[in-house]
Amino acid sequence: MYTRVDTAEQAVARAAAVDGALGPTNSPIQFLAGGTNIVDYLKLSCWTADELVDINGLRDVHGSVEVTAEGIRFGSLVRLHQAADHPVVGRDYPVIAETLQRAASQQIRNMATLGGNLLQRTRCSYFRDVDYDECNKRRPGSGCAAIGGKNRMHAVLGVSDRCIASYPGDLAQALVALDTRVETLGRDGVRTFPLRDLHTGADRPEVETILAPGELITALFVPSGPHTRRSTYLKVRDRESYEFAIASAAVALDLAGDGTVTDVRIAPGGLAYRPWRADAAEAFLRGRALTTDNAAQTGRVALAGAVTHGDNNHSPELGARTVARALMQAAEM
Repeated sequence: MYTRVDTAEQAVARAAAVDGALGPTNSPIQFLAGGTNIVDYLKLSCWTADELVDINGLRDVHGSVEVTAEGIRFGSLVRLHQAADHPVVGRDYPVIAETLQRAASQQIRNMATLGGNLLQRTRCSYFRDVDYDECNKRRPGSGCAAIGGKNRMHAVLGVSDRCIASYPGDLAQALVALDTRVETLGRDGVRTFPLRDLHTGADRPEVETILAPGELITALFVPSGPHTRRSTYLKVRDRESYEFAIASAAVALDLAGDGTVTDVRIAPGGLAYRPWRADAAEAFLRGRALTTDNAAQTGRVALAGAVTHGDNNHSPELGARTVARALMQAAEM
């Protein structure tokens, strides 16, 4: 069934009329914006929905970019290309523009929305192929075929013995690094919370976010600061065009005149179960000079505690080097 709504309130009312115990990921009513992810999964039969609620009619209210002295506010229906090409984003928040430019093909960027991009689901082949019975994300309690299977692209940070899928998005790394806040509208009204709290952990892989059934992301707010202009995104992938990261790093820096790091934000990507912030690595580097050796040690701290499963044994070293390179790249901005 297909439904089109004209207001956020209508969308929430329609989608909230389901069993709350199912959680938003497995709800039979799903929102449809760009459709670049959900339609893909519906075709593969690894994600089903009884009804799609088209929210593109909300673009007049939730499809713009607003710049203030405090930061930048994106409506959740802003298209990826719209944000990437915005002059203030490119000048004052380059890490956001870079993640979007490297996120997908131009055709995908023309359709996909910021809100939908944050909620894209795993690229795990065992999740996408329903011929595999073992997938705790698809069928809780069935097992994880990726553990002991082909797992070169799977996560090494934040994993559990239930799921090692890697969060595939690029944009979330930049927004997590910049302390973005999410604004939502649900049946209990408006709420805001840090983006880093949006995605849940691997212990219950069938539940992917803290959103309630029918809760709609309406906006994202990125606070401004001296670190946002010196920010960048490094993405390592198998091919240059339209490919997911095997390792990436969004970093933002503020440096004193003598090169000492006064503030640093590090969000490794392609390596973690959910959008990740390397708090320990940031604490290590803050107050130190940004030298090649310190950057390398920061990368190793960022990947400390990584858990590998055979095919992805290379990921901790690759991730550490990616973080180090991104830091030195940002220092030159």
